[in-house]
Amino acid sequence: MTLLDNDIQMKKEERERVLSERVPQLQLSGLSPEDLQNFCKELHQKIDVVDEERYDVNSKVSKCTIEIQDLSQKIFELKGKMKRPALKRVRVSADAMLGALLGSRVKESVDFKANLKTVKKEEEKKEEVTDWRKNVDAMSGMDGRKKMFNAGQ
Repeated sequence: MTLLDNDIQMKKEERERVLSERVPQLQLSGLSPEDLQNFCKELHQKIDVVDEERYDVNSKVSKCTIEIQDLSQKIFELKGKMKRPALKRVRVSADAMLGALLGSRVKESVDFKANLKTVKKEEEKKEEVTDWRKNVDAMSGMDGRKKMFNAGQ
């Protein structure tokens, strides 16, 4: 513990020493308002330059990390040890799928049948049931048989 505390204390002292060397103390007590405005403008210009450099370095680092990830993925694929996981079939209801796709915009369940056109079915014409004996002539396809039947009586 004491070594860790000593190490932390040494880092703080070194940081303060380096900052005191690089950044001198500001003497603002004897400056006029115009000099203070000019000094602030200079500080803003320096801040803009540093911010631009930080942005450039940050973009270079992000590009390099993406390239490193791509190259490591290619190496991994070239080794051939990559196994694709077996996909499982998942049953999802229509409401759950819409909720996943549209997010919280859909608060009510959507009724798909409400937007469909309705088609009226024509009722089939039912043939009237009549006595078959009245229509025996039409039912019999052979006139000779009927005559033979009538002749026998």
